[in-house]
Amino acid sequence: MEVIYIAVISVTAMGIVCAAVLSIASRLMYVKTDERIAELQECLPGANCGACGFPGCSGYAAALLSKKAKTNLCSPGGEEVLEKISAILGVRIGHIERRAAIVRCLGGSGVQNKKADYRGVQSCEASGRLFGGEGACAFGCLGYGDCLKVCPSNAIFIENSIARIDARACTGCGLCVKACPKNLITVEKADLPVSLLCRNTEKGAVVRKKCRAGCISCGKCVRECPAQAIVIDNNLAIIDNEKCGVWQKTSDGCTICSEVCMTGCIGRNVNIIKTGNHEHT
Repeated sequence: MEVIYIAVISVTAMGIVCAAVLSIASRLMYVKTDERIAELQECLPGANCGACGFPGCSGYAAALLSKKAKTNLCSPGGEEVLEKISAILGVRIGHIERRAAIVRCLGGSGVQNKKADYRGVQSCEASGRLFGGEGACAFGCLGYGDCLKVCPSNAIFIENSIARIDARACTGCGLCVKACPKNLITVEKADLPVSLLCRNTEKGAVVRKKCRAGCISCGKCVRECPAQAIVIDNNLAIIDNEKCGVWQKTSDGCTICSEVCMTGCIGRNVNIIKTGNHEHT
């Protein structure tokens, strides 16, 4: 019986000692949490899209408190979220940079040649795994709308068998970027004057055989650009948006590259998709 009492007393004593140690440790190692972190997380949209450049809304909130991020990076939240963030942090309200997604492909039905008929699961991911899809261009949009299914703002629609994005409805969250198995979608400034709507890096002669709207790296846009903002890299025209933007401030809405493009793969602004002699706003 005495053995049981001794065991009980020993365990109790050990518990009291451990509790005391933990209590002291919690006081010594206590890190004060800024109450504003919860307020910031609550005002953010919760999309966890990464458009701000941080791992989710909680990561952005932490970066805001540590002053490692600007207050205007939440494109999906827009001006409303910017105002709330500024109020919580007690800083002056800035201006949010509108961003929108772009599908860099014009190879829809009748524009891109077909190499096969696909009869499987109606998704870009599944179609792409089977010989890269039914289109002749390995860089083209598959058109089954995996991006459309994840878009929270209903800004994506399928037209002529390829995805299109309404820049006016797009919040620039970037979820469609992650959903596209062809890496055809990028998120850019919504006020870009022109955009290259092709990702094919094959030689021009090869591109011509596959798609009438692909970049053939002819270099005409490079020669005609007054801002010297375009170069040919890996058989593809690359537009320097910074140089182009500076030139736009001194010119009256220059779109020369779009006008001289032989295949029409340079679109004017993200709201306009140019295919041959047709434009869709």
